[in-house]
Amino acid sequence: MDAELKKLSEKVREAARSKRALRLRGGGTKDFYGQALEGEVLDTRGYSAIVSYEPSELVITARCGTRLSEVEAAMRERGQMLAFEPPHFARFGSDGATLFATVGGAVAAGLSGPGRQAAGALRDFVLGTKIMDGRGEVLTFGGQVMKNVAGYDVSRLMAGSLGTLGIILEVSLKALPLPAAEATLRFELPEDRAIEQLNRWGGKPLPISASAWNDGTLGIRLSGVAAAVKAAREKLGGGLVETGPAERFWAGVREQTDRFFRDDTPLWRISVPSTTPPLKLQGEQLIEWGGALRWLHSHADARTVREAAKRAGGHATLFRGGDKAVGVFQPLAPALVKVHKQLKREFDPQGVFNRGRMYPEL
Repeated sequence: MDAELKKLSEKVREAARSKRALRLRGGGTKDFYGQALEGEVLDTRGYSAIVSYEPSELVITARCGTRLSEVEAAMRERGQMLAFEPPHFARFGSDGATLFATVGGAVAAGLSGPGRQAAGALRDFVLGTKIMDGRGEVLTFGGQVMKNVAGYDVSRLMAGSLGTLGIILEVSLKALPLPAAEATLRFELPEDRAIEQLNRWGGKPLPISASAWNDGTLGIRLSGVAAAVKAAREKLGGGLVETGPAERFWAGVREQTDRFFRDDTPLWRISVPSTTPPLKLQGEQLIEWGGALRWLHSHADARTVREAAKRAGGHATLFRGGDKAVGVFQPLAPALVKVHKQLKREFDPQGVFNRGRMYPEL
């Protein structure tokens, strides 16, 4: 067993024996996400490296502590990318050091960026995982090819689990080619018309890879072969945004450095069917993913926000700020609570990993 892996296993086994909580932590860029942080920090950054990369097979495998930027740089050199555009949220720590996103942290958080609209979610790109469970044992699920289905659901289960089930030691992710051409168009539209237009376009063969509406302005990104992007530009009209400002805009949405996200008001992440009309909630909104993702800055109480999301057939997450005592994630139905508890017991019988990070009872 690798020396760093052995060290992690010993710490997990010791914590399990004493029933002591461990807080799994990579770069720490998503410490804000989820319920309260609890337990002794178990730093995973020492277990890092790109294990394998097969551009012809469209798959890359990396260890948990590998910087996400390192993985994306290696892929760019071969003309490929993580099409779901996982946010890094890199920032400066309290000691002034730069905090970098890691592969394990990105998968555990399960967050996707603007590209989610066309490419799919992070979970859809997970081909296989190697994890360490709460007994300190190493388990392998899935594989390194897109057609592999053995254990596929278990691998996907790790995406968005916030480290509550185990340490994601390695993950194999599907790669996609970088688009040959891109263009960003801007339209002046009120919220209701923007939602209608996005859904109308969504039913047509257009190379729309991302969209974002805020304060009366809708931006859409076209990505693909040059001919398709050119034809879509001519068909849709709108104002063409220069390459530099366009790239900065989409990076600002992905990394939440855009003006909208700099508000200190509690930030809600509301997932609803794309055709949902304006939610008419107090506060400012930014709409992504063709209408399916509504970011809301608001002081409205949790019940109001969640009931609005539920009526629309969706759910709401208190993404950043606010009072976490109301629960960060949408409360689960009793049957789902039972399933979550069973999974937790199976993978982490002593409740070592990230206690209460997702739900207080887990």
